[in-house]
Amino acid sequence: MSSKSMSVKERIFHSVLFEGLALLIVVPSSVVLMTAETVTMTWLAVAMSLSAMVWNYIYNLGFDTFFGHQRIKRGLVMRIFHSLGFEVGLLIATVPLIMWMLDLAFWPSLVFAVGLVFFFLIYAIIFNYGYDHIRFRLVEKGSPSK
Repeated sequence: MSSKSMSVKERIFHSVLFEGLALLIVVPSSVVLMTAETVTMTWLAVAMSLSAMVWNYIYNLGFDTFFGHQRIKRGLVMRIFHSLGFEVGLLIATVPLIMWMLDLAFWPSLVFAVGLVFFFLIYAIIFNYGYDHIRFRLVEKGSPSK
């Protein structure tokens, strides 16, 4: 089992890929659900993505340091715990941003943010499971045979 930890470059790649794919899903869906302007929703999504990327890097670096770098060994419970911790931290930052950019009161902003949390909880588990397994195969393929 490979225990090679992710480099800074790979962590940045992981974060950009995660957010880029999410934008392709979230922006069109949010425009329809929130009846918001496409441009406004795109700017909000980009601002939230940038915030999430910074938080993602910090959170995952700490998580890997505390729980170990052997990501492939993480089971479903650990992945759920990982996703919940990430989303709660991000929720604290996103509600004020949503309030400001969409000119919404606190409660509608919170409901929208919680909806995004539910989406991202599922998305993060699926994305990271796939990423970790693809990464494992690529890293093992590049490793010398035992």
